[in-house]
Amino acid sequence: MKKKLVFFLFLAVFLTFLSVEAKIDFENQRQAMVKSQVEARGISDSRVLGAMRQVERDKFVPAVFRHLSYTDRPLSIGKGQTISQPFIVALMSECLALKGGERVLEIGTGSGYQAAILAKIAKEVYTIEIIPSLAQGAKKRLEEMGYKNIKVKIGDGFLGWPEFAPFDGIMVTCAPPEVPPPLIEQLKEGGRMVIPVGEFFQELKVLEKKKGKIIIRDVIPVRFVPMTGEGAEKE
Repeated sequence: MKKKLVFFLFLAVFLTFLSVEAKIDFENQRQAMVKSQVEARGISDSRVLGAMRQVERDKFVPAVFRHLSYTDRPLSIGKGQTISQPFIVALMSECLALKGGERVLEIGTGSGYQAAILAKIAKEVYTIEIIPSLAQGAKKRLEEMGYKNIKVKIGDGFLGWPEFAPFDGIMVTCAPPEVPPPLIEQLKEGGRMVIPVGEFFQELKVLEKKKGKIIIRDVIPVRFVPMTGEGAEKE
């Protein structure tokens, strides 16, 4: 009897949750998010803004947090990882200065949201995730959403993806203590890398490869999950 009561209570709560979620106007929330959190804070690249308006962040957020999809905050996706706040996603995308024909490497697939944004503004996206369940979940999600120009790999992002190098752009969504040398090697001449660097104190940096030299500029202080894997530990 008690088990049946618990089951029906759980079912009632679940159906109530679905009913509330069904009433949420995610489309209007997304447009408002771009206007108030992204555009109002200085993001001006029309292609980035267009991608942020199109890609449904709520599809990449766990059900328990879906009502918070368009708030100005990172959200947990499990395994100690997060989906970055919308402004940071837009800022990092704009920093790559993509025109549409590029091949881009992303380190740290997570939910797949950032890869989806990049897929709207680049020709090809190669994304690496070290946690198998997250990589598999993101791959399935992106395929179901119809993305054809994204390749997902389970692996150590510190080492990059030499098979498809060099890359016009590299985005790193986890923080190593220093910039991984393999990623610098895989960056194309004239290309850009956007990466948070540091341990407790982190700085978002943009690296440009010009005539074989690396030019670095700091953007803003940030807080990302640390880069893990054998490569990062050895470094």
